[in-house]
Amino acid sequence: MPRGRILVIEDDAAIRRGIVDALSFEGYTTRAAGRADEGRRLAVGADCDLILLDLVLPGGDGLDILRDVRQARPTLPVIVLTARGDESDRVRGLQLGADDYVVKPFSVRELLARVEAVLRRSPQRPTDVERIALPDGEIDLARREARFSDGRRAELSEREVELLRYLACHGGRAIAREEILAHVWRIPPEGVTTRTIDMHVARLREKLGDDPATPRVLLTVRGKGYMLAAVEAVP
Repeated sequence: MPRGRILVIEDDAAIRRGIVDALSFEGYTTRAAGRADEGRRLAVGADCDLILLDLVLPGGDGLDILRDVRQARPTLPVIVLTARGDESDRVRGLQLGADDYVVKPFSVRELLARVEAVLRRSPQRPTDVERIALPDGEIDLARREARFSDGRRAELSEREVELLRYLACHGGRAIAREEILAHVWRIPPEGVTTRTIDMHVARLREKLGDDPATPRVLLTVRGKGYMLAAVEAVP
């Protein structure tokens, strides 16, 4: 079973391939990008557990990507990889929310140790969920349906399943609408209305019989977003 999903944003092809090979050998699932624009798109839109981020990239600056990640995905761990050894660059990266900072050249052994350490410090969550227990039934995400103890069934759309899976995989915290747009809809949140999230939640509550006045499954956290109630998620 994969140990985690890691996004590698590094412009040097040889270094990028070496990192990806080392991570893959250790059991991690990887994605990679060599440019700032592609890296930003994946960092904001792809579902991963950690980002390894170079600061000097063609077409942009890694620190700008770090800033965007912190706005869209505030809890996602980021380790900065760079040849920049100046103290001011290290300080700026940490101030923007980097979890660790590795200066090139570095050994693969050191990098893997830092990856493991950062992931250990991060909130634990399942990498995937197939079923979610309800107060009076169960949601089968693989079959895209909710089943209730009285025999009722409700078919779920693909988007509704993706929304539920994302909330379940990030249980214990409220997910901002902007983060949902970025990771479920895969679109940048800038300039896009988040009303569509509220409409999907309303339809999903209707299918699940979840009273919006006193919801037991999809909770609204005022000023923050939505979260899944403390129900059992089964990988």
